Amino acid sequence: MAKKHYFLLIDTETTQTGKVADFGAIVCDRKGNVLTSCAILVRDFYSNPDAHPLFHIVGTTDATWSRAKLPARYARYNEMLAQGSRMLASVAAVNNWLAKVAVQYAPTLTAYNIGFDAGVCDRTGINLDLFTDRFCLWHAAADKWGHKKSFLQMVLATGGFNSATPKGNWSYQTNAEIMARYVMGDPTLPAEPHTAFEDARDYELPILRSLVADTPRADYMTPRGYNWKEYQVRDYFGVK
Repeated sequence: MAKKHYFLLIDTETTQTGKVADFGAIVCDRKGNVLTSCAILVRDFYSNPDAHPLFHIVGTTDATWSRAKLPARYARYNEMLAQGSRMLASVAAVNNWLAKVAVQYAPTLTAYNIGFDAGVCDRTGINLDLFTDRFCLWHAAADKWGHKKSFLQMVLATGGFNSATPKGNWSYQTNAEIMARYVMGDPTLPAEPHTAFEDARDYELPILRSLVADTPRADYMTPRGYNWKEYQVRDYFGVK
């Protein structure tokens, strides 16, 4: 009997100082069945909003990332704590959970932009070095689907385009939100809430499940790196 293969899918939301405030993780099998999970607000940083406020963009009026939105975001997280969908725990507690996962499941680590998530975890003291077998879910998904006609149709249907740069570069999106819409065949899937566990469960897990269902392991473990020049609107959406 073939050995079972497990995945550890992580997502993070960070502070303005580059630390993890919200850590979400799911252990699943190849079919996407969830075996265990955690959704933790990291006490060391979440509980110190004066020194480590949630990430925001200074000067923007964006409905999600403005400084004015911070009180509502904290209120939402505090409601999650009250309802039990989040635990407030230390970095040490997160590492203890990860150590148990490593021993029990020996999973392959992944994240939608693993370079970012692994980097902020390292700066926070969250130990992902336990998981040397890893790949970037974003790069693998973009490599597999990012140029397919059916994916481009989803981009067009949902307006999945980035803003043009001052130099005239205009790329289309391959983020988890639009990729989840694509693999689920649901252009009405709402925007990500940008809370770690929910983003992992409702957007990234369907992508992972679809990816490993019919992709050779060698392909998703070693995808081509993302190059924005290969996702230019002019190359795929020009008038024929």
